[in-house]
Amino acid sequence: MSAVPQTQAGQPAFSLQRDGRGRLVFIGADGQAHAGAVVVRAFPVAAPGEGVAVLDAEGHELAWVARLDQLGGALREMLEDALAQREFLPVIRRLKRVSSFATPSTWEVETDRGDTAFVLKGEEDIRRLAPGVLLVADSHGVQFLIRDLSSMDRHSRRLLDRFL
Repeated sequence: MSAVPQTQAGQPAFSLQRDGRGRLVFIGADGQAHAGAVVVRAFPVAAPGEGVAVLDAEGHELAWVARLDQLGGALREMLEDALAQREFLPVIRRLKRVSSFATPSTWEVETDRGDTAFVLKGEEDIRRLAPGVLLVADSHGVQFLIRDLSSMDRHSRRLLDRFL
């Protein structure tokens, strides 16, 4: 992967902006503009702040940012905004209620984006990504993240234990 071209001051030699239709426009060091650029994370769950690529509309890499926290100001903000628009991965903070311990079951949960309910089709829709990290897919394909199983309240852990 190509590294982010740098200016003399060590800043990235590209910029991002939105066009009149709301599309992301990548402007390279050579001044060439690429409308319809897309920003993607290499490791969205394991290392969300590391490895971010800017792709053109056809999926070709325009730039690679090794670490978001090393960028400053408007460029970092634009990258983070683009990522937030692309990604939707609510984090489950607490399980309030489960309709049944047999699947399919309806889960009522508290997430970082508010309370919601969803249907879990089967135990295979709960995947372990790392120790204490779970990814739960609902019946519509929406994915929910549990970042740290051990930090959840006792009630939530007991409900989850029935499915793990």
